[in-house]
Amino acid sequence: MYEGPARIRDNGRVTADFTGDYQVLVDDISALLGAPATLENRDFELIAFGAYDSEDELDAAALDPVRTRSILTRRSTAAVRTWFEGFGITRATGPVRIPPTPAAGVHRGRVCLPVRHRGVVLGYVWLLDGDPGPSDAQLAAAMEVAARIGALLADEARQGAGLTRELRAALTAAEGWPRDAAVAELRTALGARADGPQTVVCVAPWPAADPEDAPSLRALPGAEALCALPWGADARCLAVLVRLRTADGTAPATAVAARLLERAGTAAGVAAGRVGLAELGAAWREASAAARAALAEPRLGPCAEWTTIGPYRLLTTLSPTTAADPAVRPLLTPAHQELARTAETYLDRAGQAARTAAELGIHRQTLYYRLSRVEHLTGLDLDDGEDRLLLHMALKAHRL
Repeated sequence: MYEGPARIRDNGRVTADFTGDYQVLVDDISALLGAPATLENRDFELIAFGAYDSEDELDAAALDPVRTRSILTRRSTAAVRTWFEGFGITRATGPVRIPPTPAAGVHRGRVCLPVRHRGVVLGYVWLLDGDPGPSDAQLAAAMEVAARIGALLADEARQGAGLTRELRAALTAAEGWPRDAAVAELRTALGARADGPQTVVCVAPWPAADPEDAPSLRALPGAEALCALPWGADARCLAVLVRLRTADGTAPATAVAARLLERAGTAAGVAAGRVGLAELGAAWREASAAARAALAEPRLGPCAEWTTIGPYRLLTTLSPTTAADPAVRPLLTPAHQELARTAETYLDRAGQAARTAAELGIHRQTLYYRLSRVEHLTGLDLDDGEDRLLLHMALKAHRL
């Protein structure tokens, strides 16, 4: 008999492990209805699916691209979501039968069991419909199991909301004892997982209209917590704490960043890996700096790691007023955009005129003319190493 989610005690704090419970309940529905069931959350992200009992079922499912893609990629496309929601599943309180529509990739009919808790839809159980299909009595029994799934999803959502608050507090608290206290709360919430290798991802900008509209943690393998934070004057970004296998292996974090960029955002930054939460503030500064660098320099993006952004590791620490050097300011006006690009390319190529002219597609004499205009506008001598360094830093900083 099902008695609720299994509980694990971490450092005195009781947390829930939901994965096995979802699978048990989905298998229960599959057994009740005699057909493999699939559980997705309300964003159509796969949570669990039942095993196939026969070759006939496997062959039938293979002919249905929508179901196959959902299982293989662990989510459905926005078009599929919109199509299914057109049958009223977001409002339904009982089973909804959806006819086959080969033009939409749905070669088999569906039965959708809305998963609700206290009147709010939290997910859907999907089954391939048959002939004659499940009886009303079978569907009623399956809906009772779906209600248990709804309670689990609500419990998991509450736990995730708590981690969101604690991560936001840890990243925004003032230095000193407020930051230490906030990190301690986050450490308690994470339990033993807080002591392992991890890093932080920043995705920016995140849609300000609904900054929390992000994939669930379940859809981001390795993600421990996420929250929305301010990004400039009127924008938002998304911060994600990601569990790593080793402190020097950030592949799980770049995978999380890629999944998020598929959904929203323009660029992402990944901090260097660390063990534990002691340097969480520094990790967030690195992740947000790498995201800024990816936005400023397309060749670094769309996902940039702190360890690979080169001079932007230094430039992102400068304030905008510091970076706007008065000597270079005249060159940064819209009227001189082409001159600024010429100077930056020239300095990127270590002052090699032939390479610079070839990359810009101009004659070498045209390059020399433009560089002389740059010197006249700025008062800098491009034969002087320190003047070249100042100009190069100012041009890069301007991108930020």
